[in-house]
Amino acid sequence: MRILIIRHGDPDYEHDSLTPKGWKEAEYLSERISKLDVKAFYVSPLGRAKDTASLTLKKMNRTATEYPWLREFAPSIIRPDVPDRRIISWDWLPQDWTMEEDFYRRDLWHTQPNMAEGKVGEEYNWVVTNFDKVLAEHGYVRDGETYRVECPNNDTIVFFCHFGLECVLLSHLMNVSPMILWHHTCAAPTSVTTIYTEERRKGTAIFRVASFGDISHLYANNEEPAFAARFCETYDNENERHD
Repeated sequence: MRILIIRHGDPDYEHDSLTPKGWKEAEYLSERISKLDVKAFYVSPLGRAKDTASLTLKKMNRTATEYPWLREFAPSIIRPDVPDRRIISWDWLPQDWTMEEDFYRRDLWHTQPNMAEGKVGEEYNWVVTNFDKVLAEHGYVRDGETYRVECPNNDTIVFFCHFGLECVLLSHLMNVSPMILWHHTCAAPTSVTTIYTEERRKGTAIFRVASFGDISHLYANNEEPAFAARFCETYDNENERHD
């Protein structure tokens, strides 16, 4: 089986939709995805993800199943350097979170006091439990660290969602802490991450990432990727996002 995880287009967060650039990105994405043989589509309930999916779905005359757990992963915490307000749980300064060894541990990252107070681990478990239910419907049942293959197939399923949520799904498939993916990867708007099952022995599968954050559909149309995925490349770049 093949899983495609797609981030929404360049976001208009104020209106929970897309910017004009985001709509253009979504159109180029739809030209790419509509050529595929897709078994099922799944989409976040947030407008920017549904708008991104809409152009592909319209081209293919298809619908997507909407799940609340596919919304952006956004439980809030009190970040150490900003004690006067709550911030999305995975937005930390590198010099702070990397000092805590527990953040690198898949069994401990959510027990760190700030994460525990924000009940981030509970949200994580809710997301991955429901993700596994979808995979089970497609024939792959979580069994410890791997998946039991009950119905092997070459189907393609597509998820339209968000960067933070994508990292949660990938961390679950890889059995690693999501902090590593949240802070050491970057998926631009409308990027496509492709994951395949690997069944080296009959009945047991793992998932392997074949490509992460692919935006070849944008480059094919001479469209520069949106900066929405990134922070400043150097601190002196005043026109780029700092915090």
